[in-house]
Amino acid sequence: MNLDKSKDGTKLTVALVGEVDSMNTPEIEERLLKEVEGVTELVFDLSKLDYISSAGLRVLLQMQKIMKPVGTMVITNTTEDVMDIFKVTGFVRLFKFE
Repeated sequence: MNLDKSKDGTKLTVALVGEVDSMNTPEIEERLLKEVEGVTELVFDLSKLDYISSAGLRVLLQMQKIMKPVGTMVITNTTEDVMDIFKVTGFVRLFKFE
């Protein structure tokens, strides 16, 4: 799993690459918590994400809770397989997708 990020002012774009599961979510969470300070727009690009576990969904939910009082969070370029996971878990109703 890779986490590629780019920052433009107060906008942070994070591309999750590969698989997000219980083995790598602690590292992802730690890195994201350091990066979101001062961010008002958080974008997750999931175009290269093959799989996300419930632990990964929890991290996204945590990021959304952090962003809600200070700005926005959007999930973009979700693959069909990953979108199916969001739908089956009901998380599709919790996030804004573009």
